[in-house]
Amino acid sequence: QELLKNFYDSEITALWFSTGFDSDNSSGDFSEANHKVTEMLDLDPHQSNRTEKHNGETEIQENGIKRHRTSLPAPMFSRSDFSVWSILKKCIGLELSKITMPIVFNEPLSFLQRITEYMEHIYLINKACSHADPLERMQAVAAFAVSAVASQWERTGKPFNPLLGETYELTREDLGFRFISEQVSHHPPISAFYSEGLNKDFIFHGSIYPKLKFWGKSIEAEPRGTITLELLKHNEAYTWTNPTCCVHNVIIGKLWLEQYGTVEIVNHSTGDKCVLNFKPCGLFGKELHRVEGYIQDKNKKKLCVIYGKWTECLWCTDPTTYETYKKNEKRGGEQKKLKPSEDVIKSENDEADDMPEVQDTVQFVPGSKLLWRINCRPPNSSQMYNFTSFAVSLNELEKGMEAILAPTDCRLRPDIRNMENGNMDVASKEKERLEEKQRAARKERAKDEVEWQTRWFHQGTNPYTGTSDWLYSGGYFDRNFSDCPDIY
Repeated sequence: QELLKNFYDSEITALWFSTGFDSDNSSGDFSEANHKVTEMLDLDPHQSNRTEKHNGETEIQENGIKRHRTSLPAPMFSRSDFSVWSILKKCIGLELSKITMPIVFNEPLSFLQRITEYMEHIYLINKACSHADPLERMQAVAAFAVSAVASQWERTGKPFNPLLGETYELTREDLGFRFISEQVSHHPPISAFYSEGLNKDFIFHGSIYPKLKFWGKSIEAEPRGTITLELLKHNEAYTWTNPTCCVHNVIIGKLWLEQYGTVEIVNHSTGDKCVLNFKPCGLFGKELHRVEGYIQDKNKKKLCVIYGKWTECLWCTDPTTYETYKKNEKRGGEQKKLKPSEDVIKSENDEADDMPEVQDTVQFVPGSKLLWRINCRPPNSSQMYNFTSFAVSLNELEKGMEAILAPTDCRLRPDIRNMENGNMDVASKEKERLEEKQRAARKERAKDEVEWQTRWFHQGTNPYTGTSDWLYSGGYFDRNFSDCPDIY
């Protein structure tokens, strides 16, 4: 217990912005470049949150918060010499989760870690908890739902398929939450997750079954499964599903990504509903990345309109103002675009002052309120699979963590670890070994007529939608991992 306490006090807050840094395996040139980038991102040394070395291993700011890494150990491997088409031309119309893809098309994160990126904008949940007005709570929840897919922007790499029984945990004491996920099924691939506020103010949980298909020029990921957010103080529960994600130009041209489809967020306590339309690109690209919708009460009266782009920002205004503006727009009236210099409410998680500004392209309706704005990405993001600062840190494995983590945690996967460190040949061999080990274990269970038993989640019914769901069984953070499977 004392070891666990000391570890969490000094190390575990790094888990959210962590990724698996091993200086011995890093390229010297790249490590030096990363060090320069880190220096660029350091805040004013005269401020109260400057950092200092702690025990010669980690950096602790004066406010006691762990500084998270800002770069991966090695740069992204070039995909220019590889053809996606050479792999996918035999797979038209098939379910991609059953196809083995070369590791060069991956990014060094598991899909379980990709799910954890939902929590990047946790401040929006905190805002929802703090609002007394149910309309403002729904606005914050809607912004959170949109922000959850924002990290996918320009992320054309495929996360690693989790192995059956694989887990990922993250505790962020500075942000006030902890998170656990498990791969509960392999065919079909289902990932279950559960997160709770350390102040017992919210519970966020769900299960995701991404249905991937190749349609000739694009790869489409249709999300299945319910996402649930419970605000305990207000005794409210919200449910929704994510929009469909599509990657274009997989045969020739520059890869690009869009989200489309209708997302309905339901407040099961008040009957309020938020309907968000993620618009498809369209013929001339006019609608690319646009989100437009509204919030209505249980009597279907529109309370406000929400608009923006999932790659930039989200605004809300009253329906009358919005409709008047749109009518004026159709008549050729002036259109006003938001400029960074305008008086705009900044979100609580804005980057440091020396980060570049995000240039918004959303047409601004006068009188609108800002709900959310995307975080700026680190300057070397293009060398790191277009990761956000949040994603860069998710796989970090610092000294002492292996004694705390479950043996099934993603950070311990040798294929992801080697890919992150730039050892592509070793990563590819490890990926094949792990997949073969999983197949052998499945055959052995079939031979012995033994069913796979999930460890931290069980199949049940979502208490709010009545649909099938995977629910957290509890007990993970008691840290009794003696019966965890050997999957690596």
